[in-house]
Amino acid sequence: MSKDQERLSQLLDAAKRAGADRADALLVASRSVSAMCRHGVPEGLEHSETIQLGLRVFVGKRAANVSATALDPSRFEALAEQAVAMARVVPEDVHTSLVEPARQGIYDIASLDLVDAGNAPSLEALLARAREAEEIALAFPGITNSNGASAGYGRVEIALAESGGFSGQYVQTSHSNGISVLAGDGPSMQRDYAGHSTRHLTDLESAQSLGREAAQRALARMNPVKPRTGSFPVVFDRRVSASLLGHLAGAINGASIARGTSFLSAHRGKRILPETLSVIDDPTRPRGLRSKPFDAEGFLPAPFAFVQDGVLQDWILDSRSAMQLGLTNNGRASRGVGGPPSPSVSNFFLTGGIGSREALLSDIVEGVYVTEMMGSSINGLTGDYSRGASGYMIRNGELAEAVAELTIAGNLIDMFASLRAADDLEFRHGVDAPTLRIDTMSVAGS
Repeated sequence: MSKDQERLSQLLDAAKRAGADRADALLVASRSVSAMCRHGVPEGLEHSETIQLGLRVFVGKRAANVSATALDPSRFEALAEQAVAMARVVPEDVHTSLVEPARQGIYDIASLDLVDAGNAPSLEALLARAREAEEIALAFPGITNSNGASAGYGRVEIALAESGGFSGQYVQTSHSNGISVLAGDGPSMQRDYAGHSTRHLTDLESAQSLGREAAQRALARMNPVKPRTGSFPVVFDRRVSASLLGHLAGAINGASIARGTSFLSAHRGKRILPETLSVIDDPTRPRGLRSKPFDAEGFLPAPFAFVQDGVLQDWILDSRSAMQLGLTNNGRASRGVGGPPSPSVSNFFLTGGIGSREALLSDIVEGVYVTEMMGSSINGLTGDYSRGASGYMIRNGELAEAVAELTIAGNLIDMFASLRAADDLEFRHGVDAPTLRIDTMSVAGS
């Protein structure tokens, strides 16, 4: 047992002495360094180290959470007494459930490969990487300004202990690079960006590549027009396609289902996507940005297909939502130090796409290719969907003129049912999807 786990055990003992029937404690210790520059001049050099501690206590069916910003054993008694006092005056929660020790456990941490064993980069090295991305982008003719470039590194240690006996700890590192530039002048100026985050530095896309991507994307957006208003096929670039998967995750979240606020509440066990497509959550993916050896309740993680061959299999559940719905917890609890667990996905992705992006566009006579979205009007009860967008027209299977200031609209139930996917899935975020196509959406332009 590590020193941090010993401290958490001491805190749990203090909670029992204060009168808690059971308790759990979470420690999050982080260290981060980041550098930002604009036109090569440093605009932000930061180094921070934080420790956050959360304690949750149960007194019968009542529960309360307290948090602190230091792991100071001399304060444990007072912290525990405060939490128990709070728990005794809050209303009972009939859905408070006991953990299931038989389902708790720790996945093979080494196989997750979440820690870059190399030395943390210095601020000077991070600044050099940011400058390199910016220099590459600004060298493109037509790129007129920079919104700044950044590079960062982080190391986070997470420890969880529960009075029933569970205790686990793991570390994860992260590296990142980002750049945003402007093309053109005056009212016709266009902005675009490129960025990447990874667990290991060797997986990080090069600063040169990101600089080129940002510049090329900004230049391609010059002189946009508004498309005509009508119904068209809409294709979502990989940079934005994951947002549709995010709406799906929200709609099948057990907490939303229990509240009765989801448009998919009657669709468990029914087909919601074409039969070729599946949606998987995999907290055990090596080097995944959201991989973890145990969830926020100490449950042993496992990959799960929430949508299998188009059919919705289950809700995203933690212990509480599972009890509310009378279902079996599938170990998707997530938690911060200041509150109780709630259902959440880890590495959530759509699979089953067929063919290239070009093949997905090939038979579209006139359509819209979306590369950026802004604003959001999503009705969680009905699935009605409306968002501002920009991108390019598709004409005769090819990308054509840039378009901006348009709105795309539809209903997510219909959109999900008609999804077509390419086979170009990349794991770059926690939620990932390939290029996606919907054959008919309302487009409001000129």
